[in-house]
Amino acid sequence: MYRGVRHLMNNMRMRNKLLFSYVLIVMIPVLVVGGCVTFYLREQALDSAIAQTVNNVEKIKSQTANLLRVPTDISNGLMFDKRLKEMANRRYPGMVELMNAYHQYKDFNEYTQQYREVATIRFYSYNPTLVNNLEFIPVDSNIERQPWFQEALKGTAINWFYIQDKEDTPVNRLSLVRQIPFPEYNSKGVLMIALSQTELNHMLSKEPFETLIADRNGIVVAATHPQSVGQTLTDLHLGFDVQRAGKGIYEAKINGTPSNIIVDELLPTSSVSGLTIISVFSTEHIVQGANRVSLIGALCVLAVLIMALILITIISWLITKRLQRLSYELGQVAAGDFHVVSSVEGRDEIGDLSRRFNYMVSSIRQLMAQVYETSEHNNKLELAQKDIKLKMMASQINPHFLFNALESIRMKAHLNGEAEIATTVRLLGRLMRRNLEIGSGKTTVLQELDMVRSYLQIQQFRFGNRLVYEVNLEESAKDMSIPPLIIQPLVENAVIHGLENKEEPVTVKVDITIEQRELHIKVADDGIGMKEEQLTRLLARITGTEEPEGSSIGLRNVHQRLTLMYGERYGLHIESALQVGTTVYFSIPREEASNV
Repeated sequence: MYRGVRHLMNNMRMRNKLLFSYVLIVMIPVLVVGGCVTFYLREQALDSAIAQTVNNVEKIKSQTANLLRVPTDISNGLMFDKRLKEMANRRYPGMVELMNAYHQYKDFNEYTQQYREVATIRFYSYNPTLVNNLEFIPVDSNIERQPWFQEALKGTAINWFYIQDKEDTPVNRLSLVRQIPFPEYNSKGVLMIALSQTELNHMLSKEPFETLIADRNGIVVAATHPQSVGQTLTDLHLGFDVQRAGKGIYEAKINGTPSNIIVDELLPTSSVSGLTIISVFSTEHIVQGANRVSLIGALCVLAVLIMALILITIISWLITKRLQRLSYELGQVAAGDFHVVSSVEGRDEIGDLSRRFNYMVSSIRQLMAQVYETSEHNNKLELAQKDIKLKMMASQINPHFLFNALESIRMKAHLNGEAEIATTVRLLGRLMRRNLEIGSGKTTVLQELDMVRSYLQIQQFRFGNRLVYEVNLEESAKDMSIPPLIIQPLVENAVIHGLENKEEPVTVKVDITIEQRELHIKVADDGIGMKEEQLTRLLARITGTEEPEGSSIGLRNVHQRLTLMYGERYGLHIESALQVGTTVYFSIPREEASNV
């Protein structure tokens, strides 16, 4: 381990050694201690908040139980109330008798006046002679379908539901629901006591954290923020199924904020369904005091660390200034600037490095000049040789004699009615005339394609239906400048090798397009194609230094002309597959003819 540390320090820059020592001895211990203190304060604040919230939930649970005891006691009294029994089961012969009975029975109204916890009391009866007066309500099919009504009919125990009572809109309250049986009359009814929403909300209004009370269906019946009443726990996006989770303390993200959720349950006396109490508080809100203290401490520590860092940086800069200057000059040389002269002075090791550096750069400049002169001479010589070879290919026989002979043949064929032969000879003469006009300059895509079409039409005359060709030229590419005789050799290769060993018709396709700032030229045929090893040998002959054999001379000539004129990345690319065909393509920089 000691050797490893020594090796690391020996290979580290002086400035980095000082910074490493600062980080290891000062920064890391301070940050570790500060982090531990911050974590301790945060956990203490969080534990205290959880304990306080648990106490608050217990207090709310007790207050809610006391509040629910009032309607529970009222329902217990009405369970055996003779006047209610008589009122609910008596058959009234007329409206006058019913109204008198309603007027005399004031128990419901007295309860609501006496107890502020109670908002309304209603009794749902199967007595057909009753009329709805918002206290006694005949049961109809709509009421029978209500879930709370069906639950009440299952027994005489108390149920608690958040009921949206349409009989007295808007009455949306937590309500006690209970069946009142009348065995003497072989009948029954359902008592509903709606609690005061104001009392419920007032009970939670002074809670420091968001607190909710929900019924068995997950509907919020009371909340610190009254706008939540009537919503379901699912609508509030608490991050998990509170009712299924049951009593306990949970952690969840609410709207992306880490929070703690305390859940407790309340089952009032004589009840089969209870309430769920939920208290929610943001973790960050609880620990903000601890965070504030930690922030102040962190700022003080940060100020000390920054001051120490500044001092270390100044000292390291004074020590390594000369090394940095020499490193910068080395970087300039690495970037390709060989005219740099080191200005570092001194007779020590750094000064000696500076002098050797200047000697090295001077030697590199001399070697580069020699290589450049040799390369320039070779390029000019090779380009001249290619130009001579091109002109030799274009004028291997006396062109004027050949052109005149072809014109005589064409006229003779025309006079003899051989229109097809005359047309073919005319195309051949046109092709020869273009060869006469080729110089060392460039031509346009349109002019080059004229020669290609003439060549293809001549070959079509020769091979008949065995040869089909297609030339696709993008309109904006027709006036682009290209080297002469750069496409025709590719087409000749496609015709010769495409028709070779294939009796079926062969299609030769020429596509010329412009993409961004480059001209793309592609010649494809669906001939016999090549095996992978044949393609490899062909590419080696085209790109190699040895003279190619046979038909690859034209392809190699085109490849070398492209690389000499535009660079190595602009050479020929060949793709081929046996029984599929061959594609030859290349790209050159876009160049308008007017700029040639």
